Amino acid sequence: MNSPKKTASNPAGKTKKKYRKSKEELNAEGRERKREKKHRGNKAGARYQEKSANGQSASQNQVNDPRIGSKKPVPLIAEEKVAVPRPAKVKEPVEKVKLSPEQELEMLEQDDRLDSLLARLEDGETVTAKEQEYIDTCLDRIDELMSILGIELTDDEEEEDEEKLDDIMRILKSK
Repeated sequence: MNSPKKTASNPAGKTKKKYRKSKEELNAEGRERKREKKHRGNKAGARYQEKSANGQSASQNQVNDPRIGSKKPVPLIAEEKVAVPRPAKVKEPVEKVKLSPEQELEMLEQDDRLDSLLARLEDGETVTAKEQEYIDTCLDRIDELMSILGIELTDDEEEEDEEKLDDIMRILKSK
């Protein structure tokens, strides 16, 4: 088995020893190449930054709508050429039912909110300005309705006071 003769790559006979890099040097070179490749290209979000450096600062003052195109509805069927807009629903105004003064007075007298607020006032609690305004408007309306209907307040309190005085006088006299 004759093996072919190997020709020397260095015919002059001088051997040049090739320097072999250490592991640390190879790692350092690799990191350097990676660092150079990493910083290629534009910064993140560069598309959305203002382009005032290009000399378009005057036209950049106008805010452009990013939504491009028409806002009209497009017909989905080719045969239809005209888009039919939907009619807007019109709210019918609510007609207030006009109550007779008797019905309105009865409704105000049976108002639970007014009763609870008056009870709180009698107990000595304070009420907010809105609650006080509600009480005032309701009581004013009750007075108006009573004057319209010709109803006068009887002084039940004065009669009760007189009865209490009579009772007290009877008790004192009986002793």
